[in-house]
Amino acid sequence: MQKAQCDNTSANKAPRVDRRVWGDEDEIVAAAIDYACRRILQAPDPVAGARPAADLALAAGTAIAPWGIGGAAALNLFDRVLAPATRAQNGTMNLAYIPAAPTRAALAFDAVTSAANIFAGTWEAGAGAIHAENEALAWLTQLLGWPSTAAGCFVSGGTMGNLSALITARAAAAASRPRPTDGWKIVCADSAHSSIRSAAQAMDVAVVTAPLDQRGHLTGSAVNAILDSTTGVFAVVATAGTTNAGLIDDLDDIAEACERHQVWLHVDGAYGGAGLAAPSVRHLYSGVERADSFIVDPHKWLFAPYDCCALLYRDPAAARAAHSQSAHYLDAIDRDVHNPADLALHLSRRARGLPLWFSLAVHGTKRYSRAVEQTLTTSRLVAAAVRASDYLRLTIEPELSVVLFERPGWGPHDYASWSARAAETGAMLCVPTQWNGATVLRLAFVNPDTRASDVIDTLRTLRTLR
Repeated sequence: MQKAQCDNTSANKAPRVDRRVWGDEDEIVAAAIDYACRRILQAPDPVAGARPAADLALAAGTAIAPWGIGGAAALNLFDRVLAPATRAQNGTMNLAYIPAAPTRAALAFDAVTSAANIFAGTWEAGAGAIHAENEALAWLTQLLGWPSTAAGCFVSGGTMGNLSALITARAAAAASRPRPTDGWKIVCADSAHSSIRSAAQAMDVAVVTAPLDQRGHLTGSAVNAILDSTTGVFAVVATAGTTNAGLIDDLDDIAEACERHQVWLHVDGAYGGAGLAAPSVRHLYSGVERADSFIVDPHKWLFAPYDCCALLYRDPAAARAAHSQSAHYLDAIDRDVHNPADLALHLSRRARGLPLWFSLAVHGTKRYSRAVEQTLTTSRLVAAAVRASDYLRLTIEPELSVVLFERPGWGPHDYASWSARAAETGAMLCVPTQWNGATVLRLAFVNPDTRASDVIDTLRTLRTLR
């Protein structure tokens, strides 16, 4: 197959636009598009990373000036100074935090989406883009086992998705019962993402923490005990793939408790929700079909670029009641059609779901399932190697694609030193974390191109290095 190449033929043939204020931008547009194409096709730099602020400021100089520095200079500044000071999220050995590994098709269409300059808040303005986004959301709805009447929209990330869902849950509760004298409350576990507490703070509601079982899971019995003894709970948040350890709460039993007490169940699947596409782990999500709302970040494990969170409601009526904005200039909006602005805490929005839609259309859902399964296979092979090692110990059995392990005899300084050396050489990005009060190492696999053999080879340096 002939290797893809970037050229500006179509740009050069396009009709010229007279921009009296901005001047002739044709050349810089062509250069920027060519640069974007080359960046998409090239391998990421494994050692790129942040620079000290003072050092970066000195190297970058001042770009914003009264008459600008010109397109060539600005693009060169980004290429030579700014871009190398950012971490390559899609590197095959970037296994820190929750990285991102978008398909090239998704990256390319992100550029197309920006070029189209679509306002995708209302159907009237962005019908075509919203239709495509809805097709991608429908695939996720099918994975959840929800009815076809379910609906949602794409927001910037899990934090906005969780906040929007919880605002909907509180509005639904407030519509059916008076505000409790001691205020509204959310129930979640300590393992819930930090954005849940941020959302509670923004909403001025309390968080009631439920205990985890010995496996690190939130259980239905723990939730039920709190709901039996606590007034004012309007939502329970369960996690489908905790960020730190990749664990899935006992969703079916939690759903049972929520239904018994008529409390909204929100499932945060920002990282782990992608596992719904993998037959080998789909059974772990039993009960998710009973949730009232759900999020998943395609920019984590569904191969889309930043920023992209899918927010879904089993019955979107409550979301429309909570989020629809009213103003004189908005009165003409047709509320009988799908307006993403009515389903989350936003009005202006780009069509951030289009890169996912395009990649799904290009590659197909079967290939997506295979890609998620590939990362699971890689994580299992690495976990097996750690389990068989005489100098490493698996901290917990992985459920998804996060692997926690330790080097017996090491302390926090040893882990930090090894992690820093591995990052400096480009061998691997692997950072320490905490598990049950102890420092351990954590690997997060979301890139199907990551090879288990490469990871295992790098882990062998833990035998001797301190």
